[in-house]
Amino acid sequence: FSLKELHGIFPWLVESIFGSLDGIIIGWNLRCLQGRTNPNEYSVALDFLDPSGPMMKLVYKLQAEEYRYDFPVSYLPGPVKASIQEQVLPECSLYHNKVQFPSSGGLGLNLALNPFEYYMFYFAISLITQKNSPVTHHVSPSNSAYFILVDTYLKCFLPTEGSVLPPPSSNPGGAIPSPTPRSPAVPFSSYGMHHTSLLKRHIAHQPSVNADPASQEIWRSETLLQIFVEMWLHHYSLEMYQKMQSPHVKLEVLHYRLSISSKHHGSPAQSSYQALHAYQESFKPTEEHVLVVRLLVKHLHAFSNSLKPEPLSPSAHSHTASPLEEFKRVVIPRFVQEKLYIFLQHCFGHWPLDASFRAVLEMWLSYLQPWRYAPEKPPQSTEPLPRSVSEKWATFIQENLLMYTKLFVGFLNRALRTDLVSPKNALMVFRVAKVFAQPNLAEMILKGEQLFLEPELVIPHRQHRLFMSPTLGGSFLSSRSPAVTDASFKVKSHVYSLEGQDFQYKQMFGAEVRNLVLKLAQLICQAQQTAKSISDHSAETMASQSFFSWFRFTPSEMNGSYTGNDLDEIGQDSIKKTDEYLEKALEYLCQIFKLSEAQLTQMMMKCGTAQDENGKKQLPDCIPSENGLILTPLGRYQIINGLRRFEVQYQGDTELQPIRSYENAALVRLLFRLSSVLNERFADQMEVLCSREDFVGRLCRYHLTNPQLIQKIRYSPVVRDRTSQNWGPRISLRFLASYRTLISLLMIYFLASWFYIGPVGCTFIILIGYFLYAVIMTFFFEGWKPHEH
Repeated sequence: FSLKELHGIFPWLVESIFGSLDGIIIGWNLRCLQGRTNPNEYSVALDFLDPSGPMMKLVYKLQAEEYRYDFPVSYLPGPVKASIQEQVLPECSLYHNKVQFPSSGGLGLNLALNPFEYYMFYFAISLITQKNSPVTHHVSPSNSAYFILVDTYLKCFLPTEGSVLPPPSSNPGGAIPSPTPRSPAVPFSSYGMHHTSLLKRHIAHQPSVNADPASQEIWRSETLLQIFVEMWLHHYSLEMYQKMQSPHVKLEVLHYRLSISSKHHGSPAQSSYQALHAYQESFKPTEEHVLVVRLLVKHLHAFSNSLKPEPLSPSAHSHTASPLEEFKRVVIPRFVQEKLYIFLQHCFGHWPLDASFRAVLEMWLSYLQPWRYAPEKPPQSTEPLPRSVSEKWATFIQENLLMYTKLFVGFLNRALRTDLVSPKNALMVFRVAKVFAQPNLAEMILKGEQLFLEPELVIPHRQHRLFMSPTLGGSFLSSRSPAVTDASFKVKSHVYSLEGQDFQYKQMFGAEVRNLVLKLAQLICQAQQTAKSISDHSAETMASQSFFSWFRFTPSEMNGSYTGNDLDEIGQDSIKKTDEYLEKALEYLCQIFKLSEAQLTQMMMKCGTAQDENGKKQLPDCIPSENGLILTPLGRYQIINGLRRFEVQYQGDTELQPIRSYENAALVRLLFRLSSVLNERFADQMEVLCSREDFVGRLCRYHLTNPQLIQKIRYSPVVRDRTSQNWGPRISLRFLASYRTLISLLMIYFLASWFYIGPVGCTFIILIGYFLYAVIMTFFFEGWKPHEH
């Protein structure tokens, strides 16, 4: 094909691979393509889209001719689209000199992208647009072709060792053109930090762009990273985030939601905040999206940590540092930090309270631990002690203080609303506590908070606000003032630039957050007790199963009680894991916040871990009233989270309880009439027999129901006292109406017929066998009742 023909089919080819922007055309469906299920297609796709494969060679071939391709602005992330449609150029240099504003207004806007940018735009945005792809089997996102390609592109264009490989089949005369400086005549928005491109800063001292191969290297790296960050993270602008933190705006959004629910379309709140509300909730990241972002975060840490040590002489540094080395130094604070923080804040506030939050949690913890991706290996030790966080990471922690403190508070608020008896939820609490309990980490976070709260005695207010200005985003490379003042400056710059000048900082080690930690520790104690009670109940249930259970009712069948829990299905191993996770999490929280043994003892007393006379879990928190017990808000919380429960049991006459599905209705009614006649006719005789103290009396008490021997049971909070209800000894034949009993008797008669035993003889044997069994049980278990409990 000629270049002109390739230029014509290139947009069609890209759309055929990654799908259309509206999601109608699925393309190759790389997100669901896995080597395990489709090995041939998987290997072909990876080879074709490899950085040195045919597709990228086509991209570089078209790049040399400086072709341009239109990308619709309407499919860009919300902040960028809103800014461009208002004819305001975004701060990111990726969009500079690519937008042509039509004279008629903001409709039909396009970006004029070069082939490399056009290819990467489609590749990155396909993660967002192709959400409803048909899936016929379970797909592991980390094994998909898309995930592998992201990892391959990051390793190629953001290498941790060496430099970026040059484009295949490139020549000096066909070098990739670098982005041109933006025009000062274009108005700028203020929602993001606008940074000058590292490439333009580096080549400002070069006589020719094409004469410096390093310029080509840094341009592709910076473009790739900007596209990934813009497409995956920039769905909420800094200005909008800060505005949404205002209590006034939150109240107005609430009014708007109420107006929508009541369909008052003429409400002024709707007209004022319709765009704000739609903008706030339009983006819902998926678990796969979060996993890809975590891969990006982990690689950027490795990329940044591969920076060569700075030379002792500053003059030597200015002459020897390559643009790639300078890029490594500022890649996280300049390109990623702000957008990732807002993305995490959105996920912490909007993600469902279920186990899928684990993906967001691990992405957050990966960002908090850059030392895990440092090139140096930890020293080999025979003792499995946690590795102490080196002091060299203090600067990173201070410049990312909100990532540690405010998001930790956000996690606490989530943990307080989740069911910690669930092993997956317990694991998340354990993971966070373990990370923050790393030696020396809590001390460095506390030091960062002290630097932020340090009074500004040396720096005038005007100079402080100038430092806070987004235009000075290159402060990470600037010359240093005195160490303490400079460190305090950087911490304040980080906090105020993300949260605004009016932000009221909540100290992680302050009294308010400490109270939240104590509440979480209390919930952990309660969850441990609940898991233990579930484990004990499961063990009792297994032990009570015997051969004779096929021939009589179980207690739960007759009194209608339900003492189980949804977690009974998770098994003893999972319950054991839950207890281990919670125990270690509580230990780590004590280390982080210096909780004493006395505080833990007091908490466990508040948890209501004391046992009642039956050794069972206490009731939910209630207050007595004339109508019985009434649940308090704490009691409702305990029931919702499975921490405590009522043992709901049938409190009336067991003979009159509703007919069950395992019973024959006609037989129940017939046997009830028969039992009633017998009880009415022989009531006095049964009373006399049961009152005897000899063996005959014990045997009669074993067969005849005696209410005085029924144990006291818990009542529903709205049931009045029923201790006055008293029934005398009586005969109950209802157990003969059970299908299980009838089937068991039929099986016995059928087996007896094989041995030539007739129905009469078989019945006599059953009665003799049961009588012997009852005699033995009378000697040892007088309190046990065969039909009613």
